[in-house]
Amino acid sequence: MEWSKWDKRFMELAHTIGEWSSCYQQNRKIGAVIVRNKRILTTGYNGAPAGIVSCLDKGECMRRKLNIPSGTQHELCFAIHAEQNAIIQAAKLGLSIEGATLYCTHQPCVICAKMIVNAGISRVIYGEGYPDAFALEIFKEAGVELHKYEEE
Repeated sequence: MEWSKWDKRFMELAHTIGEWSSCYQQNRKIGAVIVRNKRILTTGYNGAPAGIVSCLDKGECMRRKLNIPSGTQHELCFAIHAEQNAIIQAAKLGLSIEGATLYCTHQPCVICAKMIVNAGISRVIYGEGYPDAFALEIFKEAGVELHKYEEE
């Protein structure tokens, strides 16, 4: 696939936003940007809900402490995923994200995939993979375009 300069810019922005993450695990700096017509609608990064002490501030990761494998038991984590935060911000601001593209540093999990589908996002471009084959099935059945971004 040939990537536009806009795809490159929005993926770079997703990585920058991921750096704001309050996740204790350094390799889990996830960022998301929701865009329509080359305009940024919302952004999100993974971190604790407003008013909740983050794992970074606590100095430990609950998932690591409990030895929970990546891609499982999403509910056992203080953080909200980047994609979820971006969708929630759209709702808070009263913005429709139907027909938008979501740029994300990592492939969305199945929970995020379901939210993306119901929010009407039509295209997802992600950087790194994620161990969640069921999310891929959801995207395929719902007709959401899913592309792995690889710089040329």
